[in-house]
Order: sequence, then C-alpha cells, then structure tokens
Amino acid sequence: MRNNTMGSLIWLRLMRFTNHSNQMSNDFLRRFDLTTAQFDVLMQIHVYQPLTQIELAEKVTVTQGGISRMLARLEKENYIMRKQDWKTKTISLTEKGEMILEEAMPAQLAFQSSFFDDVLNEEEMKTLYMLMTRVHKNSQKKELPPE
Repeated sequence: MRNNTMGSLIWLRLMRFTNHSNQMSNDFLRRFDLTTAQFDVLMQIHVYQPLTQIELAEKVTVTQGGISRMLARLEKENYIMRKQDWKTKTISLTEKGEMILEEAMPAQLAFQSSFFDDVLNEEEMKTLYMLMTRVHKNSQKKELPPE
C-alpha cells in the first residue's frame, strides 16, 4: 500500500476530514435537534424555496428514498410544508423551520469556519478555496474510465 500517489493521499485526507467534520457537526447540531443532512436540506429549502423534491434531491447528498423519509420527519416536526399545485408538489419552510435556521445557521457556520480559521490565514483560505473549486468543477465533468 506504499504506492499511493499524491492525488490519492489528498483524496484520503479530504475523506478523513469530511467524515470527521460531519461527525462533529452531527454532535454539534444535536443541540438544535438536527443532523448535518437535515441542516443541509433546510438550508437548501431556505435558499431555493419553493422547490420540488427532485430539485432538492439534486442539491443535497441524500438519496431520493432518503430525502422522502427526511422530508416526512421534517414535515412532522413542522419545519417544512409540502404544497400540491396540480401535478407539482413544492416544499417550503414553515415559520418554525425559518426560526430553527435563524438559531442554528450562525452557530453552525461559525463552528465549521473554525476548522479553517484556527489554522489558516486569509491568503491560505483563499488559495484553498480556489483550488477546491477548481478540483470540484473538474470532478463534475469527470467520467468513469472504461472497464
């Protein structure tokens, strides 16, 4: 296993960071009775509302089946409402959903920012952001190699 390339080492480091960050975020967001995935879904709804379930699923890292279960729970908790308009069902935040985001968003953003603020200066953060943006955009064009 000593044949790792620099690219594979970077990928492994990113995976470890992402997993650790998500675990810590889940623990952090528990004080708001939310998971990281639920927070992400509420944020996407907040930004793009009203939107359909398919549009939402494209914006988050939750499967179509997972999003259905999550939306059912968020609706039961009165964070979201689904409205049927002929063939289209749209999703919006309720007042309670807006309130939980108002409370959780600044705290979560500060917590996530601290991972970088604690160790990188402003120039390093700009460089990292630029590099990650470039890698991400390239990954979106990437295709699987032939078998």
